[in-house]
Parts: sequence; C-alpha cells; structure tokens
Amino acid sequence: MMSDDISDILKRWEYDPENTIRIIRADNGREVLQVRQPLGVEQYELEGRPDGTKPMSKDTFLQVLEEKLSKHIIKNANDKDFAISHEDFMLLQNEGILYYYRYLQLFQLGDFSRTVQDTDHNLQICELSEKYCELEEDKNSILQYEPYIRRINAISKAMLDIKNNKKDTAKSILENAIQEIDDLKEIDTPAFKFEKIRSLSYLKSALSQIEEDSLSPSEELQSQLDKAVADEDYERAAWLRDQINRMNDSDKT
Repeated sequence: MMSDDISDILKRWEYDPENTIRIIRADNGREVLQVRQPLGVEQYELEGRPDGTKPMSKDTFLQVLEEKLSKHIIKNANDKDFAISHEDFMLLQNEGILYYYRYLQLFQLGDFSRTVQDTDHNLQICELSEKYCELEEDKNSILQYEPYIRRINAISKAMLDIKNNKKDTAKSILENAIQEIDDLKEIDTPAFKFEKIRSLSYLKSALSQIEEDSLSPSEELQSQLDKAVADEDYERAAWLRDQINRMNDSDKT
C-alpha cells in the first residue's frame, strides 16, 4: 500500500528560495512543472489546464462557455440575453487563477511562448466576462487585473521578438499594449488603479530600453534588476537575476 506521507519527496528536493521551479518528466513521459514551496510541492501540467482536468469533456471551462455562447447565437441569431451566471463565473475565475499561477512560474523560467498562451487564455476570460457577466461585481473582480495580464502578455511577446532580432515588432507590441491599457475602462478598485499605473510604468520602461542602443543586453537586464529591487518587485527581480545568470553561463561556453 502506498503511503500518503510525502516526507521523502521533500527531503530529495530541499527548499531553496533561489531554486524553487523545475520541469521534470512524469512516469508516462509527459513534462510537468513543479514548484517547491516551504512546506510542499505544487505540480502543474504544461499542456491544457494546469490541473489536468477536462471540464464537461472540454479542454477548458472557457471553451465550455464559448460553446454555450455559440449555441445561443445560432438559436437566437444574436447574443442578446446571453449571460454568465455567478456559479459559472466562479468556475471561470477559478480556472483563470490556475492559469495565473502557472504563467507566473513560466515567465520566471523564461518560457515566453507558454506564458503568451496562458495570458491569452486569461485575456479571453476578461473579454467574455466584460460582455456577459450577470453580476457587475463578478465582472469587476476579474477586470481589475486586466492591466497586469496585458503587461505580462506584451512583455512575453516582445521578448520572443527580441530573441528573433525583431526589434521593431517588439516595440510595436509594447506601444500597442500601453495604448490598450491606457484605454481600459476604469474599475473603481485599488487593485485596478495600482496595476494600471505599475503596468504602464513597466511597459514604458521596457520600450525605452529597447530604443536605447548604448546598453548591452546584460547591462539592460542589470538595469531592470536594480529597478525591480528598488521597487521591491521581488518576483520580477528573481526572473531578471536568472536571465543574467543564464546569459553569463552562455558567455563562458
């Protein structure tokens, strides 16, 4: 009989705040993302929903609601009277939180392709919620974080383009994101106001760094790291520190 005690697993991967994320192969060969927390380990699927479930046999609950909307439009010739109930919204919001937890780790790992996919998913949740949520408070509870989602989405896309030497495309992505966030309908919550100001500041800073040719890539990252530490944005600082270490390791080989 298999024991429920995970002590041996935790001993084999001791907690190190500088090394909390890894991708391993599961028993069936698929890759999964694991996060070492002080008192345990989280595991995320890298394909499909982070928890590996299929709501109503669909890949995501977002897909379930999109199909409901499509059927409603086919039946009624328009989307009038289609609404997302509070119960359905809670399932949708919970799915968005799972994707948030995963893309936060993927972003720190520098897996920008998957970060784009996950933030695209959550932006689709925002769009559907804004149009069809039955309750205003439900809608606002998720839209207040839209500036942040758009920021991570844009930065990830820009990083992919910079990697492929598409500097002008990266600049356009950041400029469009700045405009989109600036144009967002105001949500009267502290979270929205904070995220909007912070996201615009970060995107403008990233844009100015792309436009500067005087700094080397490593110097640009170090400049961003210094700012992140000064702003007490330790999540971003950890990611930047990792990128600098990888760049230094690459220079040695």
